[in-house]
Amino acid sequence: MIRRATPADAEALSALSRTCFTQTFGHLYAPADLETFLDEAYAPDVLRAELEDPHRATWLLFDDPSDEAPASSATQAPIGYVTACPAHLPHPDVAPGDGEIQRLYILQGHQGGGRGTALLTTALKWLERDGPRTLWIGVWSENYGAQRFYARHGFEVVGDYSFMVGDHADYELITRRPAQATR
Repeated sequence: MIRRATPADAEALSALSRTCFTQTFGHLYAPADLETFLDEAYAPDVLRAELEDPHRATWLLFDDPSDEAPASSATQAPIGYVTACPAHLPHPDVAPGDGEIQRLYILQGHQGGGRGTALLTTALKWLERDGPRTLWIGVWSENYGAQRFYARHGFEVVGDYSFMVGDHADYELITRRPAQATR
């Protein structure tokens, strides 16, 4: 199940974001750099402000309870999320009106089965709710699985930049999907 996050979800989103980022990238950084980044990017107050911004949207993914006792999303912890916003990647072709998938994470052990595609599709539909527009995603240069995933959805590498995690600079790729006619 996927539902749009609200400011009331800031604490749960903070916990999920910190866990997902650490599972995916924690091995790359000195503990102080990782902790600084997590505190700056994923603090509940930071995420609450993002969730209150009408130009941004985040959706939470919950495990399908069909194999378990029924549970509402209010009592379940989310297992993944996606955030969409106005494009702000450092590329000269980013234009006003462009959209960006800023984050898409799913906890290890829950990946696969179309969950990532469901989250991405939800965010892309929201970004294109007023019509086709150019869309952007930044992705770590060594996250080959994510690069293949985004390529399957029409994103092509068009640039690069440094993404700071504390004092550590990651080499990131900038991908773009040109505005597409409505299908």
